[in-house]
Amino acid sequence: MSEVSVRPARPEEYAAVGTLTASAYLADGLITADDDYVRELTDAAHRAQHAELLVATDDDGLLGSVTIVHPGTHYSEIARDGELEFRMLATAPAARGRGVGEALTRAVLDRARAIGARAVVMSSLDAMQTAHRLYTRLGFSRLPERDWEPLPGLWLRAFRLPL
Repeated sequence: MSEVSVRPARPEEYAAVGTLTASAYLADGLITADDDYVRELTDAAHRAQHAELLVATDDDGLLGSVTIVHPGTHYSEIARDGELEFRMLATAPAARGRGVGEALTRAVLDRARAIGARAVVMSSLDAMQTAHRLYTRLGFSRLPERDWEPLPGLWLRAFRLPL
């Protein structure tokens, strides 16, 4: 296995990024194939147009991706002034256990520091316990006052890391 690197997604990769993202969520049982959210996950070109789209790669290709969101923009959910938000972090099922999610999260933190953000925030489903352990290990803490319910019964738990 070669080293994981993180960089901005290229336009010719958008379709593959979208497929990878939706596939990761489907593989984990977080969504179903007929879920409306599948369209949003697969439309990486739209995400790249309205946010920053990063990919994790190695010599064999695409391993994962993350969307970085600024407050008040199209994909922003919970970010406030001075915060950077990330969404749709996904690792290809075959690449799990290689540090891809951590590399992507660290790249978000680096980007936040580079632009002078005071904190990084994100929302996550309760079922994403492996991700929650990663975020906690990296210094994120729960932000229950920003938990929210995009659909009845579907709660997203907020996390924040001050920089």
